[in-house]
Amino acid sequence: MDLRIFTEPQQGASYDTLLAVAKATEDLGFDAFFRSDHYVSMGSADGLPGPTDAWITLAGLARETKRIRLGTLMTAGTFRLPGVLAIQVAQVDQMSGGRVELGLGAGWFEEEHKAYGIPFPKEKFARLEEQLAIVTGLWATEVGKTFSYEGRHYQLTESPALPKPAQTKVPVLIGGHGAIRTPRLAAQYADEFNLPFASIEDSERQFGRVRAAAEKAGRAADDLIYSNALVVCVGKDDAEVARRAAAIGRDVAELKANGLAGSPAEVVEKIGRYAATGSSRIYLQVLDLDDLDHLELISSQVSSQLS
Repeated sequence: MDLRIFTEPQQGASYDTLLAVAKATEDLGFDAFFRSDHYVSMGSADGLPGPTDAWITLAGLARETKRIRLGTLMTAGTFRLPGVLAIQVAQVDQMSGGRVELGLGAGWFEEEHKAYGIPFPKEKFARLEEQLAIVTGLWATEVGKTFSYEGRHYQLTESPALPKPAQTKVPVLIGGHGAIRTPRLAAQYADEFNLPFASIEDSERQFGRVRAAAEKAGRAADDLIYSNALVVCVGKDDAEVARRAAAIGRDVAELKANGLAGSPAEVVEKIGRYAATGSSRIYLQVLDLDDLDHLELISSQVSSQLS
């Protein structure tokens, strides 16, 4: 089971804070540092000092880390034109020496679009499908050849399809709870299918849908990695769990029901139940980015038991 650190900077984090978390992620042996792609905070968080852009952040971290994978859960398709996104991700992949992964979603948070003047189209899923075709098509085009695309939402004419990523293939993540279109899209384009904030039962059901869609598309179901994203709140005792839950404004019982919370033994046991559904990677949603001791505890008491 791979454990990755997943952050939500829109809730309030500077680049320096994210850098500290990314360096701790690397030093403590976690597999990757991922971040959300949002411009407005959610819930009661004030969001100070203000939003950081996902790919500018990852470009900086690409130069200041050496080992960990870097990526997004999920880049909002509404924020960037697909041709521009292909250039951005390829460049950050070069800057990292080939450690980037692209999670791409349709975009859903209308308020942040209104706040920053970003168009929020009604037909987001159809646009996402074209975006995936364009981004992956640009990267796959041989050097010296051009890429053209004629879609309903996007048209590209004889693009030089440059630059190329450092990796032969940048891993693409697709995720979500949709029962029909999402599994089909994952089967066609994804290297990894991620299910955010889902129960064990829902994970088993959705992974089954994706596996069936992959086989229908002529792929082996095991060609894809299956993963979960879950909020994490671990403590060496009940008091520490309660303190960490209070720091993020959550209830311990709710966290235990819907996330990975409790003692290291409790969290290891629940991770094992997710593993039984076919999940081989967990993105640990860390909401208190100033509590680096939390990461150390997870590394020493949870990761060590999963090795």
